[in-house]
Amino acid sequence: MSAAPIKVLVIDDEPPIRKLLRMGLSTQGYEILEASNGKVALEKLSEEPALIILDLGLPDIQGHELLRTIRARNESVPIVVLSSRGDEAGKVQALDLGADDYLTKPFGMDELLARLRAALRHQLQVQGERPVFRTGDLSVDLVRRIVKLGEREIKLSPKEYDLLRVLVQHAGKVLTHRFLLKELWDELTDAQYLRVYVRQLRQKIEADPERPQYVLTETGIGYRLKAGD
Repeated sequence: MSAAPIKVLVIDDEPPIRKLLRMGLSTQGYEILEASNGKVALEKLSEEPALIILDLGLPDIQGHELLRTIRARNESVPIVVLSSRGDEAGKVQALDLGADDYLTKPFGMDELLARLRAALRHQLQVQGERPVFRTGDLSVDLVRRIVKLGEREIKLSPKEYDLLRVLVQHAGKVLTHRFLLKELWDELTDAQYLRVYVRQLRQKIEADPERPQYVLTETGIGYRLKAGD
């Protein structure tokens, strides 16, 4: 008996975008629910989608307001936001309101599918967090607090380790400067402190800190740790 298909709720007022997503995701075995506005989207939540793709530019409800409402009703469903190219402030606000990731229009189907897989994988990790995280040559043992590159153990300062731990716990997901500052320092609001520790962490775990493979910069928004293997 095969597993039930994963339901994806697509919330977008543009019929061509909905058609593109319906065709692209259906071929990968996803079951597609569609909503052309916020009102229909809220009704569709009763069908319990496993993942939501949300366009911020809706005709009836402001996208961030709808995101806030969805999060109030369901804290755990992964939400991937679609936004316009230059709207960095909008992306940051969406992530701070609880979106798991974002894609900028126009986007490629391969990139979208990768982000959906990462969002679903992250949800599973949160539900049953793995003690050892691996991506490429990097491994992080969250129980024993041991970080390795291949067989070589990497010594981190307490704050560097805390930064890496938070990134690991949300691997594959973009984390805003504000979120990371709040997690690591409580009172600090200057992203420069964060940049210093990201730079120090990269010096220790990246083969080329200037071209990082693990701790990736999301320009103007924050950082993302490469998803686990």
